[in-house]
Amino acid sequence: MTAAAHTTPSANDVAAAASTDPRHGRILAVASGKGGVGKTWFAVTLAHAMAMAGRRVLLFDGDLGLANVDIQLGLLPRHDLAAVMAGRLSLADAVAPYAPGGFDILAGRSGSGSLSTLQPATLERVLKDLHEVRSRYDVILIDLGAGVEWAVRRMTASADTVLVVATEEPTSLTDAYAVLKLLSADREEPDARVLVNQAMSQTGGKRTFETLARACTTFLGRAPELAGIIRRDDLVRQAIRRQSLLLVRHPGSAAAADVERVARALLGERVLPP
Repeated sequence: MTAAAHTTPSANDVAAAASTDPRHGRILAVASGKGGVGKTWFAVTLAHAMAMAGRRVLLFDGDLGLANVDIQLGLLPRHDLAAVMAGRLSLADAVAPYAPGGFDILAGRSGSGSLSTLQPATLERVLKDLHEVRSRYDVILIDLGAGVEWAVRRMTASADTVLVVATEEPTSLTDAYAVLKLLSADREEPDARVLVNQAMSQTGGKRTFETLARACTTFLGRAPELAGIIRRDDLVRQAIRRQSLLLVRHPGSAAAADVERVARALLGERVLPP
């Protein structure tokens, strides 16, 4: 496959795909520049929090080749994204309800290696199908793969809002900046927001965000918004090990309260400062 085949979309292409029609669900992409920042856990927990707030939610596992939403939840999905990409099923038919969380899931396939062989036309067809089911949901959450591969960039640019997950580690901030820089190149005035995960405190998380925001202002000419801060919480690890939802297993935990606050803010509800 030639490099020319992996072109990123123009601003006009993205505007046409990411409709702002209020009759269509909002597409939120959860991205990160590197693995190990808790991106998938956050996407799952955010989907649950939004469903608990009464929204119709679809969690789309868009981590092509290393999908693990189903693993985190202990699922054995009957259908997955691989069947959609192969043309065996429509995207709508591959979606399955996840009753414990009250939201729908389109599972990926871990270790499928799909990213290395994915054709641009196949990805465009999947994105078109995804936009066609928007009217069924209030929110569609895409759990993207980590990094800046061409397919990740294309899915990121197709979203209405991009949440870039970062931690206090310097390497995470550097990689988060790379995601924001490429998004600025792919999309004119993107709605990009930073989610600081695993913060030692709210104050520390704000300092982390401010460091990233200064770099973006200096080199990109604009700073992203702060979507929220999730404090480091050992109960998160316990929930992941037991393949269960944090808001069910540990609803009173600090991280649960933080995710619920982020969900309410994204849904346009009034949120009091932590």
